[in-house]
Amino acid sequence: MKSYLEQAFGRRDVTSSRMQAAIREWMALYFGDPVPGETPEDRLAVLIVNKLCRAVFSEYESRLREPASRLGPALDALNAVRAQAMQYALVGGECLLKPVPTAAGFDFLPIRRDCYAPLDRDAHGTLQAVGTMQQLGRHLLLERRTAGPDGLTIETRLFERAGEILGREVPLDTLPQTAQLQPRLLLPGVQGVGLAVLRTPLLNCVDGGPDAVAVFAPAVGLIHSLGRLEHQLHREFENGASRVFASEDLMRQDTFGRRVLADDLFVGLPDDPANVGLTVYSPALRVDQFMTRKQDLLRSCESLLGFKRGILSEVEAAERTATEITSSEGDYNLTVQDFQTMWGDGLRSALTLCDTLGRVYGKADGAPFDPSGDLVVDWGDGVLFDRTRTWNEYREMTQAGLLRPELALAWYFDLPHETEADLAAIRRRYLPAGSQT
Repeated sequence: MKSYLEQAFGRRDVTSSRMQAAIREWMALYFGDPVPGETPEDRLAVLIVNKLCRAVFSEYESRLREPASRLGPALDALNAVRAQAMQYALVGGECLLKPVPTAAGFDFLPIRRDCYAPLDRDAHGTLQAVGTMQQLGRHLLLERRTAGPDGLTIETRLFERAGEILGREVPLDTLPQTAQLQPRLLLPGVQGVGLAVLRTPLLNCVDGGPDAVAVFAPAVGLIHSLGRLEHQLHREFENGASRVFASEDLMRQDTFGRRVLADDLFVGLPDDPANVGLTVYSPALRVDQFMTRKQDLLRSCESLLGFKRGILSEVEAAERTATEITSSEGDYNLTVQDFQTMWGDGLRSALTLCDTLGRVYGKADGAPFDPSGDLVVDWGDGVLFDRTRTWNEYREMTQAGLLRPELALAWYFDLPHETEADLAAIRRRYLPAGSQT
C-alpha cells in the first residue's frame, strides 16, 4: 500500500522504517504468522487484546442529551463498530474512524493501522495528512486527506491494479460506487483530516517517535520467548515418545520392501526382557520445568502490561497475599480506565466531526454539539470505585440534611446541576410533588 500511495501522490510515509517493521511484527503476532523456531498456537496477542477489549466495554453505556439527539444515528453507528475499532487500535496502536454519509446521517468505517499511511504529523503526533487505499475488485481507490487553514482537502484517484505497481488511472465514474466522488474536494471549516482517531495512551517504546504503539508492544520479546518455549515443549513430546528398539536380526522385509518384525516374534517370550533383542525407550518428560518457565513469562507480561495477576497466568490463591491482590487489581483497573478514556475521547471527536460535516452538507442546524455536555458515557463500577457504596453514602448524607437531594440525583443519573434551572428541572422530573419546594 505504501508504494501505491507514493506513486499516486508523490508523498512518502513519514513513519520511520523501525516503526514500520514493528507494525508488521504486531500484525504477524496477532494473526499468527509462522516464525521459524516458534509455535504461535497460544496466540497470546489475541488473548491480550480480547481480554482488555471485553473489560473496557463490560458495563459501557452511552447516550445523548436532548439538544444533540439528532446525532443519535451516528452514535449508534459508532457503538456498532466499537469492539472492532478498539481491537484495531490495540493491535496497531492507532485506528482511524472514517465517517461515511448515509440517508440517516453517518456510518463509520474503522481503518486498521497497516491500511493507511501517515503523510504528515505535527509535533504532538496528530495527523495533518494521510493516505488511504480501498480495493474495489480490479481497481484501487486512493484517497489523500490534507488539513489546511481553509479546511480539509480530499484528493481521490482511481487506478487499475497491476501487481506491485499502479496501473492506468481511470475516471472516477468508471465504477458505480465511485461515480459521485470528486477528484478534489475542499470542506471549509473541517479541522484536521476529517477522521476520528483512536490512539493508545502508551509511550512509544519502539523509536520514541510520535506514532502510537500496540498494547502488547512492551511485551513483544516475552511473546516471542513464549513461542520458542512452546516450540521446545512440542519437540520434547515428539522426541520423548515411547519407542521399542529391536536388533537388526529380528527384522525382515515384506513383499513391499518394508522392514517388519517376524510374525511369531512375541510367541513364548521369557519373563526377562534382557534375554531378547528388544529395548523399551520411554523417558520422563520435563513438563513441570517447561510449565514453570511459561508461568514466569506470563507473569512478566502481566507486569509489563499492567494486567491483574491471573489474567494471563495461572496463580494459586495461596500464593497471593491481600496486598498483592489489591495492587494488581488496582493497576489493572487503571489500565482499563486509560483505554476507556481513549474510547470516550474518540467518541466525542467523531460526533463533533459528524456535527461539523452535517453543517457543511447543510443537514444540521441548531446549537453546535457540545462534547463535554451533550454526550453521557457511563463505564459502570471498577475496582477503585464502588458505585453502590458511593450512592449509599450520598443517601445517608441526604437523609441527614447534609446534601441536597437534587445533587445526589444529579450524580446518580449524570445530569447537569450547575445552575438553579438545572436543579429545578431535576426536582420536577424526579422528586415527589410535595418535596419540590
